[in-house]
Amino acid sequence: MAHLHRSGGTDGASPSEVPETNKTLLAVAGVLLAIPVVALLWVSSYARESPRLWGFPFFFWYQFLWVFICAGCTYTAHRLVLAARTPRPGVGAHRGDEETGR
Repeated sequence: MAHLHRSGGTDGASPSEVPETNKTLLAVAGVLLAIPVVALLWVSSYARESPRLWGFPFFFWYQFLWVFICAGCTYTAHRLVLAARTPRPGVGAHRGDEETGR
């Protein structure tokens, strides 16, 4: 396994051994991770009591809804990062896929 130097290079790995990455997919994954952060830091957008849902003020159920939205965004970003990394020749699957049998 190649080790990174402080300069950013690797020892023993030629450029042909470094897997290609799809920068567009990585950017989309970054945006997906930023969406919940921005939405929840913008407190003035949800700092109110109405509309109520089953008696709960908007402030509470809106934040609780973001728990599930954030989980979906994180999972999707994870899958995009895995898809952005193309395996090297001779490598059939990602490490996590071998363990789970996918």
